Amino acid sequence: MTYKIREYKHSDKASILKIFNYYVENGTAAYPETKVGMNYLDKFFESAEGYPFYIAENEKNEVIGFGLLHKFHPATSFLHTAEITYFIAPEYNRQGIGNQILEKLIEQAKAIPVTNILASISSENEESLRFHKKNGFKECGLFKNVGKKFGNYFDIIWMQKELS
Repeated sequence: MTYKIREYKHSDKASILKIFNYYVENGTAAYPETKVGMNYLDKFFESAEGYPFYIAENEKNEVIGFGLLHKFHPATSFLHTAEITYFIAPEYNRQGIGNQILEKLIEQAKAIPVTNILASISSENEESLRFHKKNGFKECGLFKNVGKKFGNYFDIIWMQKELS
């Protein structure tokens, strides 16, 4: 399978929405309880202005994943800290795409300069927890039973990667 990583374009929004809504409907990796619309993405993307945003696409130029950094907090004292978000279409998981997006995001983060990247991860998302640990993120916080989806409570685990 061949794919490439490139910068986000406005025309990618519908594909991103489709991938994100898959995770909304099929687990707790995406936190909303029901499918979201373009307005949700627009508000989310506002917090990503000025931060790196990458798209993975296959050999047919179809969007198969995305990853971005966005503001962790609106106060200027946190400008050196960003939160990371990425989702890969399920049929393309475990093929190195997340690793490549993460490498590009870290490379660009250092140029901003961002010195800390945070990840908010559902306790039920064991694959994401393993991925982040493998890539140098350390667990730095746990919020017990703060999320509820499909009638069940779940924890949020915060992970941090300090960039040098």
